[in-house]
Amino acid sequence: MFYVYRLESTIDLKRNYVGFSSNLKQRLTDHNRGHCDATRPFRPWRIKFYAAFETEQQARDFDRYLKTASGKASDNKRLWHAPTT
Repeated sequence: MFYVYRLESTIDLKRNYVGFSSNLKQRLTDHNRGHCDATRPFRPWRIKFYAAFETEQQARDFDRYLKTASGKASDNKRLWHAPTT
């Protein structure tokens, strides 16, 4: 399986990171150990969302989409926030 995930900083809830991995648990550990320059300053991180894909290409395509302007706008509205009542 291949995963696209969104991390949320536990020290700054406005900070998030979207990534791709074939080993989600190890990747979270790597982020929390400071192995990624982009996430090091905002450790520790927790998984806020993930999606599993059968093929690497599907996961890479979704990861790429989430990092586009339209992907950010669309998914910020639909995936990351619960509907208000």
